[in-house]
Amino acid sequence: MDLRQMRYFLAIAREGQITKAAKSLNMEQPPLSRQLKLIEQELGVTLFDRSGKNLRLTPSGELLQQRAESLLNQYSEVLKEVRELDEGIHGSLSIGSVVSCISLLPKPIELFREQYPQVTFKIIEGDHFLLGEQLIRGAIELIVARLPFEAKLSEPVEIMPLPSDPYVAVVPSAAFTRDESEGMKMRELAGLPFLTLKTDHTIRMHKQVLEECRRHGFEPQIISECSSVAIIIALVAAGIGATVLPESVMRAFPIEQISTIRLTDANFHSDVGIVWMKERYLTKSARRFINHFASTADPEDDGALA
Repeated sequence: MDLRQMRYFLAIAREGQITKAAKSLNMEQPPLSRQLKLIEQELGVTLFDRSGKNLRLTPSGELLQQRAESLLNQYSEVLKEVRELDEGIHGSLSIGSVVSCISLLPKPIELFREQYPQVTFKIIEGDHFLLGEQLIRGAIELIVARLPFEAKLSEPVEIMPLPSDPYVAVVPSAAFTRDESEGMKMRELAGLPFLTLKTDHTIRMHKQVLEECRRHGFEPQIISECSSVAIIIALVAAGIGATVLPESVMRAFPIEQISTIRLTDANFHSDVGIVWMKERYLTKSARRFINHFASTADPEDDGALA
């Protein structure tokens, strides 16, 4: 079984149908069916349950899928490493980011582009689980995310912490008539309809904010659990309710109808970091970008990736 056949098998496993897999591979269905038959004959096992409308992996197929994905990732990393031995820094750097960290990207990208103008960027947005899947597949090299990173990954990761991000109150401007520089107390949020950031998988920020509300003696009047920062911001701007978010988030949403208020009696923060696969090869571009991010976050940080 060679690398080409591994790619064929993985395409079938991904699509669940030979017809769809053949289309994704830009080939005809009969040759792909023959290749699958040859693979199963060579291994002496049945890789797919063919009893339903879609093909389903057998236990043998599931094991092969895991190993094949790992082998192809290793092969890709070897090619990158060999090609980079005598080459400068160029090509495309793929980065994942949760929406609440998007505002942290522009400055490092600006500094990086000044030094390495031949590098382009591919930026993917998603929650921890989507980005974790992309990281495992090798579709992205780095993730900028809130910590702890909540996706369960099959391989160990390396995490470089960035400076923590203080939480602030985010309220409709019409609901806060005082000078914003005065700040506000946490308990003032008790009387406002409350919006919270929460998905089926990522709940850390939601729990952290609720715990702080309870520490100040009140249960927030939650009217909506939102899966996206953009949804929360739109609802606050419309005057629907208020929320508490990390301060850096609001740099990406400078909206006139929203007031961002310092919390005078609450000292809690959101941790942030860069995540990458610990045992995989990092391209030169990725290593240099991490260094730029570190220097942007802390000008005195002299720990650098070679």
